[in-house]
Amino acid sequence: MLDSEQPTPEQSRAGGQASKGRPTPKRSEVERRRRQPYGAPPANKKEAAAQQRERRRTDQRKRMDAMRRGEEWALPARDRGPVKALARDYIDSRRVLVSEYILFAVFALVFLLFVLGAAKNSSAILYIEFGILALIAAESLYHGYRVTALVKQRLPGESTRGITWYIAKRAIRLRSSRVPPVRVSRGDTI
Repeated sequence: MLDSEQPTPEQSRAGGQASKGRPTPKRSEVERRRRQPYGAPPANKKEAAAQQRERRRTDQRKRMDAMRRGEEWALPARDRGPVKALARDYIDSRRVLVSEYILFAVFALVFLLFVLGAAKNSSAILYIEFGILALIAAESLYHGYRVTALVKQRLPGESTRGITWYIAKRAIRLRSSRVPPVRVSRGDTI
C-alpha cells in the first residue's frame, strides 16, 4: 500500500467522525475542576451565607419564571399532571364564570356595610353573603361534574380526587392573575 493510499484518521473511524482535536482529560482532572467553586471562595461565614442566599434567589427566580410560562417541571405538586391541566384548560375556556366576578360583589358588599352600617341591615347582608357562597358552590359543583366526566372519557384510570376544590379555587381568580397562566382562549373547545 502506498503512502497516498493509507486512510486518514477521520476515514478510519467508524462513521467518518472527525477528531475532537484534543486529548481526553483524566477523570480525576474533570472531578477536580467540577468541585472547585465557580467564583472566588468566600473569606468568611458571612460571605458564604450571602453567596448561598444569592444562589437561592437566582434559582427561585428561574423557577418562578418557568412557572409563569407554565413549564411542567416548575409547577407545584398541586398543579401537576394531565388531570389538573385538563381542569385548568376547561375552566379557562369558559366564556362566563360567575365566580370570577364574585370578588367585585364582595367589595360592593363591604362598601355597603360601611355606608349603611352593620347594625341596620345585618340580616340582609348575611343572606347576601350566603347567596354568594351558594353561587360559588353551585358553579364549582357543576364544573367539577363536567371535568370529572371529561377525565373519565379522555384519561381513564386517572384520579379525580380534589378536582372540584381545585376548579373552585381557579375559577374565583381573575383570568389575568391565574397561576399557572392561561393556555387557551375563551370559547375554545376542550
